[in-house]
Amino acid sequence: MEPLGGLLAVRRGGPMIRALLARYRQGYRTIRFPGEPPVMPARFQGRPSVRPDGCPDDCAKCAENCPTEAIKAGSGTVSIDLGRCLFCGRCAEACAPGALVHTAEYRIATSDREDLVTDGRTYRLARSLEESCLRLFGRSLRLRSVSAGGCNGCEVETAVLNTVVYDLGRFGIQFVASPRHADGILITGPVTRNMSSALVRTYQAIPPPKIMILVGACAISGGPYRGHPETRDGAEFMGPAVLYVPGCPPHPLTILDGLLRLIGRIKP
Repeated sequence: MEPLGGLLAVRRGGPMIRALLARYRQGYRTIRFPGEPPVMPARFQGRPSVRPDGCPDDCAKCAENCPTEAIKAGSGTVSIDLGRCLFCGRCAEACAPGALVHTAEYRIATSDREDLVTDGRTYRLARSLEESCLRLFGRSLRLRSVSAGGCNGCEVETAVLNTVVYDLGRFGIQFVASPRHADGILITGPVTRNMSSALVRTYQAIPPPKIMILVGACAISGGPYRGHPETRDGAEFMGPAVLYVPGCPPHPLTILDGLLRLIGRIKP
């Protein structure tokens, strides 16, 4: 009777067959990144760019309009610290049309804090780990994600990487529940005083060799909470990270691009 019962279930559209048909109709949903370049949303505000002829000598409206003091302007030059930048667009609104614009460039993760400071024309992207670390982490990287007082913006964008659209696991990268099972820590949030000791203990619990990744302006510099007495202005007090992913919050592709560059899956 089992074959007949199974046939009747198929003909009547049982739960299993309906689920399979729905999945078939959906088709392949995982993006083909990094094999194919992504199409960014029209409203996406990526890496800022300054026009080649510079800015008027006496104009510093972009710096005056920046809520996190990420911009320094003067003598016709502009310096933008993407580690502080919220990508809010207020600088572009204050400038003359076309003088400073946010491009659709999502590739902005770096390996050094200093590389986050740009003149709006040149920029150095993240590089892969050293050969010894790459042999350990290049094919299997386990990360413990810690929200150190974040607003949940960066946390959401990081969690999205586990969905079928991005499928972070296909690159051998996974988030784990225990620091004892991790190769490194991924930190979001400005590191509030109440989270500071918990964050440090979590990092100490990860067996060496281990790496630290900072995602979002808050984790890098404190973001909009910089200077607040209840925060540590980011996690750099714990030491230098191997990857800095700026943004408020960064796009999932910005995070993914940085991670893949870190493990050598994307070359400079």
